[in-house]
Amino acid sequence: MFRLWAKEFKDNRMVKDMVIEDDSKDTRTHKVFNAIEKIAYDFDLSKPIWLDSTIEEFKRHDKARFYQDSFIDSIDFDFLEIHVIEE
Repeated sequence: MFRLWAKEFKDNRMVKDMVIEDDSKDTRTHKVFNAIEKIAYDFDLSKPIWLDSTIEEFKRHDKARFYQDSFIDSIDFDFLEIHVIEE
């Protein structure tokens, strides 16, 4: 079972979160992108852009933060954090 936890932070406080579960036979990369698509839809956001620094952070820690520079639209929070909590 693949589980990804998404959290929205504003002023060092978590304002919104959700956990996406995926037990399909997709690759890990597809599961991550599918989860981000669902998160963007549920949180009413544009899909974040994966910058090189975000990719490196995710590879190292299974965690990534998306700041304003990762979104095309303006956001009303400080950052969106995703974290793989189970594989």
